[in-house]
Amino acid sequence: MEAIFITKRLETLLPAIREFVETELIPLESEHTTRPFKETEKILSQKRVLVKQKGWWNLHLPTHEGGMGLTLCEFGQVSEILSLSPYYGQYTFNAQPPDIGNTEMISRFASDEIKSTYLQPLLEGKIRSCFSMTEPELAGSNPTRLATTAVKEGNEYIINGHKWFTSSADGASFAVVMAITNPTAPPHERASMFIVPTDTPGFEFIRNIPVFGEAGEGWASHAEIRYNNCRIPINNIIGTEGSGFKLAQERLGPGRIHHCMRWVGIAEKAFDLMCQRAATREIKEGEMLGHQQFIQGFIAESRVEIDAARLLVLRTAHNIDLYGAAATRDQIAGIKFFVANMVLKVLDRAIQVHGAMGLSDETMLANLFQHERGARIWDGADEVHKQSLALSILKKYGMSRKNK
Repeated sequence: MEAIFITKRLETLLPAIREFVETELIPLESEHTTRPFKETEKILSQKRVLVKQKGWWNLHLPTHEGGMGLTLCEFGQVSEILSLSPYYGQYTFNAQPPDIGNTEMISRFASDEIKSTYLQPLLEGKIRSCFSMTEPELAGSNPTRLATTAVKEGNEYIINGHKWFTSSADGASFAVVMAITNPTAPPHERASMFIVPTDTPGFEFIRNIPVFGEAGEGWASHAEIRYNNCRIPINNIIGTEGSGFKLAQERLGPGRIHHCMRWVGIAEKAFDLMCQRAATREIKEGEMLGHQQFIQGFIAESRVEIDAARLLVLRTAHNIDLYGAAATRDQIAGIKFFVANMVLKVLDRAIQVHGAMGLSDETMLANLFQHERGARIWDGADEVHKQSLALSILKKYGMSRKNK
């Protein structure tokens, strides 16, 4: 806990959630790589019932939607605790991506009709959703460049396009799709967001894309999708025509807080495993691995980097709560690349401390590194965020953007 950001309700909530994660979820991890995914889903369905009984279900949402009305800064601290069980925590609390981002966006910007049809069952945990923006033919880090189109015809939109890394499409009931509706408008006003049920004729699920050789299943997957003349009601638009880019930014700002605090939690888990190994592994009589100065360096550097990352993210979340995502865009860009690199460095050190064991499934380290290497790519590559931050800083010194 960071005392400067702890609120009265977090004083009791965080320890209680930590105890739940440690007793109900972390023990399940020993069989994570050998237990069939469908069996894991059944087990977690039972844990979700317990979460509902404790009043923690959808705790990130406003009270009028059944949540606890936590601020983004408060939920960020909860998210870190949930991530001590990286594969189970968020899902068990119905706060896993991309559902958490979709629920927040639909809650704020969609019509009452969309909310009753799609949001309510999502909030109840009866269905899952997916987010479909990135395209294989165009740079995924530039959401103003899309080829997928949504053409209005009578009382319908007809959607055509090719998407991939559509998060959690496997088993999802609907997709939030970003498509071009106004091709001649300025770049930031060309796209719109739509709800597309996955049973719509023309919605083609092609495959789960292997990430470092693992395709995954269910919510833990990324799919390739084709939209072939998908006809949806005109009322399935979220917000207004041309607001897709704005909605994406509204969604991704808080979403990066979720990502970054999840990485802080994962880094804490890796740090704990590293310290346990260093303190208990005897390398010769009377000498532990932790007596080696370079291992001490790993531990000291990791401790400070994790703490620095947490403070940066919580400051950013606090400022989003106060001023909104648009006014905090520089800080959002900064935490995205800083924390993504931090978690990979800590995981790499923890693997190194474990030696060959760290490459195996004896611990979760290899599996975590496999999945979290994408941290430097998801939601915009490091280089994009660094460039954005640097240009914003230089603009204050009078430098204009270079001519196209």
